Amino acid sequence: MQNQINIKNKKAKFEYELLDKYTAGIVLTGTEIKSIRDGKASIAEGFCEFNARGELFIINMTIQEYVYGNYYNHAPKAERKLLLNRKELKKLEKEISTKGLTIVPLRLFLNDRGLAKLIISLAKGKKLYDKRNTIKDRENKRNLDRIQKIYK
Repeated sequence: MQNQINIKNKKAKFEYELLDKYTAGIVLTGTEIKSIRDGKASIAEGFCEFNARGELFIINMTIQEYVYGNYYNHAPKAERKLLLNRKELKKLEKEISTKGLTIVPLRLFLNDRGLAKLIISLAKGKKLYDKRNTIKDRENKRNLDRIQKIYK
């Protein structure tokens, strides 16, 4: 039941060239995790930033308010802290500051223990011609699959 939650950021592979992937935990409140278990979350507009103390936060991740939550309910677009090892945080911070890269969320899921995890990636923005090549490759692959299906 718990592994059914699999929220993806479909735009990320199209908009960015993905370099390194990391699995991070998220600091959540009670109503936030309940909404995620209901599948009421979106990471399509989200991105990650470091604060002054070197902590990594996800920004613009939307978790809808819990339906049965009362005045203890959470804010839908609050900043949420991500949990990574110190070495990983230092490496990411160094990469972002020197090369002009960004960190984008790819997938939000629940692990075997029921904890929310976020797969993030170090990414480099694509140029317009790279996006056109991606579209062209996708269409060529789709046409090849159609042709192979006909002759099988």
